[in-house]
Amino acid sequence: MIRYRFGRDDLLRTRFAIAPLMELLGAFYVLRRPERYTVHRRWVQWAAPRVPELDLSLLDAAAPFGGPYWPVFVSPPPREPHPTIETELDRVARTPPGQVKAEITQRYGHDVPDGARPFVDDPARALAALVAQMRALWGAALAPRWPTISALLESELTARARSLVAVGSRAAFADLHPSVTWEAGCLSVRETVRSVDVELAGRGLLLIPSAFTWPLVWPRTDPPWDPALVYPPAGIGDIWEPAPAGDASLESLIGRRRARILRELDRPAATLDLAGRMRISAGGISDHLSVLRRAGLVTRRREGRRVVYARTLAGDALCP
Repeated sequence: MIRYRFGRDDLLRTRFAIAPLMELLGAFYVLRRPERYTVHRRWVQWAAPRVPELDLSLLDAAAPFGGPYWPVFVSPPPREPHPTIETELDRVARTPPGQVKAEITQRYGHDVPDGARPFVDDPARALAALVAQMRALWGAALAPRWPTISALLESELTARARSLVAVGSRAAFADLHPSVTWEAGCLSVRETVRSVDVELAGRGLLLIPSAFTWPLVWPRTDPPWDPALVYPPAGIGDIWEPAPAGDASLESLIGRRRARILRELDRPAATLDLAGRMRISAGGISDHLSVLRRAGLVTRRREGRRVVYARTLAGDALCP
């Protein structure tokens, strides 16, 4: 059992983030053992034929299954709410070679397998090659589907933050995961491998929804991570389902393209996300969003450098 113990200020300092590197590693796990991750069956059918020619041997060594320790340099904790994959890969690339060697040695002990030896013998060169492998996997298996994944994660963050502020900690934490419970200022995670009590001590808790963690949660308690919990978001079971074909009434009312945009906003999204998902120019998407906003069907909010759009109640009513 892992217990995160909240003090007076820890709820105020609880925060949320999206971690592209966590998704990348989770997706790699799914591709290696797809039989364990049935919810991602459709994605595997699409992604598996795209990766067999990729050399992912260093990633396989740096992100092994099981064991008491997982090298941190492969997926350091995010420093901002929604970093880009290139920002995060750059952080991996700047890992000191001594840290790479130390973490690989800690993972494997004195019996480092041949596949992981480059990280010990020439860590700087191995790290550069690892980043190239990670970038190739992202481009082949995740980048084309990132708008869909990102929209699900953004929707989860918005709903969870709203619940935490409006309803309170019990409502915000109660349905995180079947293994997670909240009681009297303590968030508990049932885990058979270890038993840890974590005093948050004013640091708060970092919550990271991740599509590819399903069906598990991944607690983070060791430095350089601040206390964190990675968990599968609500709605993960429907993420790869094809959109149902509806009737043409909404299209007749507001036009085919605006109707599609409104339906795509079943999860909040930024203009560029919609453009990539729909294969339409960002300028065209922006023009349609302006019309939908003036009609009271969508609203917008700023999240850092991004402007995220969401349907209003009136917009929801038009998209049953």
